[in-house]
Amino acid sequence: MVRRDRLRRMREWWVQVGLLAVPLLAAYLHIPPPQLSPALHSWKSSGKFFTYKGLRIFYQDSVGVVGSPEIVVLLHGFPTSSYDWYKIWEGLTLRFHRVIALDFLGFGFSDKPRPHHYSIFEQASIVEALLRHLGLQNRRLNLLSHDYGDIVAQELLYRFKQNRSGRLTIKSLCLSNGGIFPETHRPLLLQKLLKDGGMLSPILTRLMNFFVFSRGLTPVFGPYTRPSESELWDMWAGIRNNDGNLVIESLLQYINQRKKFRRRWVGALASVTIPIHFIYGPLDPVNPYPEFLDLYRKTLPRSTVSILDDHISHYPQLEDPMGFLNAYMGFINSF
Repeated sequence: MVRRDRLRRMREWWVQVGLLAVPLLAAYLHIPPPQLSPALHSWKSSGKFFTYKGLRIFYQDSVGVVGSPEIVVLLHGFPTSSYDWYKIWEGLTLRFHRVIALDFLGFGFSDKPRPHHYSIFEQASIVEALLRHLGLQNRRLNLLSHDYGDIVAQELLYRFKQNRSGRLTIKSLCLSNGGIFPETHRPLLLQKLLKDGGMLSPILTRLMNFFVFSRGLTPVFGPYTRPSESELWDMWAGIRNNDGNLVIESLLQYINQRKKFRRRWVGALASVTIPIHFIYGPLDPVNPYPEFLDLYRKTLPRSTVSILDDHISHYPQLEDPMGFLNAYMGFINSF
């Protein structure tokens, strides 16, 4: 009996230690937040903010070719930011008069309110608000998107198709490595845990650190094109800015939204007559070859496709910036 009581007290003691250790460990892992590298600090310093319904949204706006009427708007993926485009930014300014990118709400240097119901519809409205802010709402725009940004582009395309007053006029759309079809999308294990973890999700988001993040993200890059540790730190710094790791669970609900609104968003792609292109890194485990590409070509037979080298994966603009840029320029110059 004495031994049993002793074991019970020991178990209770360890439970108490565990309950105390979790918040202390979480605080330890996130204080201080990672510092911005010189390159990331320069990216932030060269950008601007505008306000959408009381929320600060970060954006970049570069003037490129003088006299050209062409404008390209870049829509980044999950869980990163507009910094995903930095390797092709200069190349785009040699072709377009304006090159514009934003950090979606909850990403990068933009505000990350919590609690908040993050939605693709709101992100599309933020893109529209930014272009009104810049006085470009009546201009014909080229959209270039990746991953999460593909879904936002689909919603913008749906609004354009409906010809609603105040919506954007889209001249062309180029998508890249986004899960536009729920049935061929293979989310990462960490995404599944955070999206559907219930009471476990808030604990996981607080305990997530650079090690967990980097080990989770690296597999979506090709074996020869994986980011350096410094590049991974830049991605992590963008996520950790304004405690963005604490809103990842909310942002991930876009996966459920994509299933719910599949007919609306895939239907928009299938029914418009503007030029549409897809740049594909075929080693992508999130949108696997050939299942994704077969369904894409079957659903969108009018769209053109650029398939990059076999070892290029989910982040083609970072893994093969020259190949990505050449594929995009080939598309833009084709109409």
